[in-house]
Amino acid sequence: MRTLTITLWVVLAFAASLAIPVQDLGKAELSRIKRSPTGWHSQPEGVWKKKLVWKEESKQIWTTEKKLIWKSQWVKEKVPAWKTEQVQQWKEEQVPDWKVVQKPIWKEVQVPIWKEVQVPDYKKVWKPVWKEIKVPITKDIKVPEWKQNFIPAWVKEGVPGEKYLGKDDHGWEYTSHDLWRKKMIWKPVWTKVWKTVQKQEWVTEKKLEWKEDWKQIWRTEKKQAWVTEKKQEWVEEKVQVWKTVKKEIWVPVQKKIWVEKWKQIQVPVWKTIEVPAWKKVWKPVWEKVWVPIHHEHHGWD
Repeated sequence: MRTLTITLWVVLAFAASLAIPVQDLGKAELSRIKRSPTGWHSQPEGVWKKKLVWKEESKQIWTTEKKLIWKSQWVKEKVPAWKTEQVQQWKEEQVPDWKVVQKPIWKEVQVPIWKEVQVPDYKKVWKPVWKEIKVPITKDIKVPEWKQNFIPAWVKEGVPGEKYLGKDDHGWEYTSHDLWRKKMIWKPVWTKVWKTVQKQEWVTEKKLEWKEDWKQIWRTEKKQAWVTEKKQEWVEEKVQVWKTVKKEIWVPVQKKIWVEKWKQIQVPVWKTIEVPAWKKVWKPVWEKVWVPIHHEHHGWD
């Protein structure tokens, strides 16, 4: 098999050699001898030729392998658990109770009595008083008043257009613009005068009047009052006592039971996978080699 592969590569290489470009053939010409600067040493005359060689190369391939992986799986298992149950029990305990007893007490009571007291009273009396009153009077007063009069006055007024003023010695005419002239107008003037008017005013006077008034007096009268006295009474009172009773209670008790539970486990599984690998192959490559040319010597230089 290897011999057939090599033969096939040789045939392909020979076919490739027949298709060498003209440019590559030009590179295979004879090279001239290069002399050194001193002229004593020189390289042997030769040509560049192509040589087919086999080079080793690595090629990537894919191979099948088995790989161990872990797969999740759910299984049932029984695990212990604690369950709380209520158990009935009887418990004695002291509870408060109330008992009614008779108890003597001294109680303060209010007792009515009559007593004479002085109470204030008011009596109506009349007394003279002087009272200030306002009396109207009429009074003449001077008040200012403004009166309008007209007086003549001179004002400045503009004259529109041009006005001919004559000629100079050379014949040039003179005109003027924006002339003003005096104008008499009647200007309003306000004059302050005084006139007499009557004005009503109020003056203060005193007048004697009789005013009703109340005077405080004292009078005797009987009034009911209350005095405090002590009186013995029997009252019922609740007294707290303690009594023993049985009470039903429920006590929590822990009991062990078994319950089913799902658990996740890892199970090994073989899986076929493709993995990369490298394979050695031989590949023909053309290389350029230097082939020296040997000349035959016939006895002359």
